[in-house]
Amino acid sequence: MTRCAGVARGWNFADVWEWIAEAIPEAPALIHGEVRRNWAEFDRRADAVAGALLESGLHRQEKVAMYLHNGNEYLEVLFAAMKAGLVPVNTNYGYVEDELRYLWDDADAVAVAFHGALTDRVAGVRTRLPNVRVWLWVDDGSGTCPTWAQPFEEMACSTSDRVVPNWGRSGNDLILAYTGGSTGLPRGVMWRQADLYNSFSEVIWRDLPVASAERVRTRVLRSEIRPVGLPATPLFHATGQFVAMEELCQGGSVVTATGREFDAIETLDLIDKRRVSILALAGDHFGKPILEALESHPGRWNLTTLKLVISSGATLSERTKRGILSHHPGVKVVDSLCATEGLFMGTSVSSFESDIQTGNFKPSESTRVIGSNDRDVRPGSGEIGMVAVGGWYQSAGYYKDPVKSSMNYRSIDSKRYAIPGDYAFVNSDGTMTFTGRGSGCITSGQGQVFPEEVEQVLKQHPVICDAAVVGVPDEYFGEIVVAMVQFKDHTTAILEHVVSFVQKYLASYKAPRRIFRVDGIARLPNGKIDYPRMRQIALARANVFGTGERHAQDQLASDSHVD
Repeated sequence: MTRCAGVARGWNFADVWEWIAEAIPEAPALIHGEVRRNWAEFDRRADAVAGALLESGLHRQEKVAMYLHNGNEYLEVLFAAMKAGLVPVNTNYGYVEDELRYLWDDADAVAVAFHGALTDRVAGVRTRLPNVRVWLWVDDGSGTCPTWAQPFEEMACSTSDRVVPNWGRSGNDLILAYTGGSTGLPRGVMWRQADLYNSFSEVIWRDLPVASAERVRTRVLRSEIRPVGLPATPLFHATGQFVAMEELCQGGSVVTATGREFDAIETLDLIDKRRVSILALAGDHFGKPILEALESHPGRWNLTTLKLVISSGATLSERTKRGILSHHPGVKVVDSLCATEGLFMGTSVSSFESDIQTGNFKPSESTRVIGSNDRDVRPGSGEIGMVAVGGWYQSAGYYKDPVKSSMNYRSIDSKRYAIPGDYAFVNSDGTMTFTGRGSGCITSGQGQVFPEEVEQVLKQHPVICDAAVVGVPDEYFGEIVVAMVQFKDHTTAILEHVVSFVQKYLASYKAPRRIFRVDGIARLPNGKIDYPRMRQIALARANVFGTGERHAQDQLASDSHVD
């Protein structure tokens, strides 16, 4: 093993975080419950784990999976993998045996870190993964370390010098970010570390300096106030992991909740107690419970340190934004249009003084909306196109999937773009109105319907709490739009009122032809709607009530109540 030189070959997160640890060793880096790690401890523990991984025989850019709940250990394993020139791989902690076998086999994982509570699932799949050579057990008080695994804490507490592998580090070293799989099998999105760091740098500092220890130390030491970030989303979701990494790159600290399920009360307690400045969410699944807690306990929390609420992966409704701002007028609420494949495609910023909108985004300088023949959509034309992002904000493609990569990454006007599958039209003022993800698009009657577009309108209805929209096969229309709706309390909603409400904002053919009442919307741990599950529910309901007998919107609207 060798020691890093003062200048890296392109930005590498391990180099950056080591330079920060040398500049501010006593500053807080990780906080989970009562366990606090300063930057020196974070650095030392990651060195020890990195050294142990290399001593286990792992080689350059082999994959280390993190099957972990939120906590300090997730980021310590992430740091250790990057120190050792290995590739960290996120893993949904809700996955069970078959899903784990698919993901870790697809990722070519050779090491897996897992929380003790997940031991039974890991034990059930490990014999089907002969390529995994190292199992790291993270103690969470749920049992003892199995004989086939190594205790993470013993490894992290061992002594170690600075660890850099013999092959060195590079800005080309990868991070694998697996998609959620809500519309198909999860795919590993490859991010070059230099691209990811540069995208952070452009957004935070508006510059792209040469990678150097001096530059990083100067930035950190000049910062009078360093960010304190709280990812309310799981760290395995790109929103949570990337926001955490972004705060660490500024010499800040990352606070994580101890609860295994999202708890709005715990989140607000942490903002108050830990003086959190940046909160990361993923839509109303997180935002609405926070608003409900604020309304139920007015004045309970001091939120003055909170400067920014960021939602990515799912948008916050206008009602939720307005409610949060009414309780904390000093905060800015930002919807960030991102995908695992491409970041910072557009932003929508709401403040107490500004108009509050959802779905409208200011595109980044690297963003285009592409219509037919790869031409730019003309502002104000009403044409819907695909959002494309270039520059540092795009990932390198899908791991081991050149066919899918060629579909979602391509050259336009001699420049490479990531095209994740998000659709939008361009307004006369140059802003984008997001219509949805094409993979869930419903083809019905007069045209295509994007579920997210209809959901946003439904959630503006005064008696609707939450909604999911899916397509159900129909012999006449091909598909019909079906809305699964959660109403406030036990409100009795008149169907024609809901349909006419949607038609105020959208074309008639986009309004739901069937609406089914549900107790709640099924969501994945990252906050996104579980569309396959909601479609199963819609199909079951549609089979009971029938779909093909109604072929006109006005006939449907004459029904009296929601099914």
